[in-house]
Amino acid sequence: MIAVKGNQPKLLEYLRTQFALTSPVSVDIQTEQCRDRFTRRTVSVLDTIVDIELDWVGIQRIIRVERAGLRACQPFTETMFYISSLAVDAACFAQPIRSHWHIENRLHWIKDAILDEDRSPLCDGDAPVNFAIARTIALNLFRYNGFESITQGLRHLAHDVSRLFSFVQ
Repeated sequence: MIAVKGNQPKLLEYLRTQFALTSPVSVDIQTEQCRDRFTRRTVSVLDTIVDIELDWVGIQRIIRVERAGLRACQPFTETMFYISSLAVDAACFAQPIRSHWHIENRLHWIKDAILDEDRSPLCDGDAPVNFAIARTIALNLFRYNGFESITQGLRHLAHDVSRLFSFVQ
């Protein structure tokens, strides 16, 4: 299963068009309430793949995930599209898609929002990759040492260099 984003504009437009023209063969709806959030996820699947570009031969299912709800009393909506070579129903796609977002939220969002990785001035040679690896190691060390909140871990250890170095012994 592959998420289709803006870096594949033709494929993304094809998926949007197919869902506009065709009714899903399978739909799975899940709701979740957590702290100040309410989310409704609707996973819809199409199994009729017509006129898709030859680059995507083997695609068996087209998947649309619509997320809607409230975050801190503010409404939100989001739609994502996926393609898959698996021939399964919406319920079977829902769990791996949800697991992917768990990884996205526990790793990539923290790197972007907490560690400010996207605004890093490093752009030459191997520096960006090396620092990305170092950030990932740091996140793993924080979690291994009991810090669920990376922000709290950073604050707690900012001036405790000896404890910080004890993590790597």
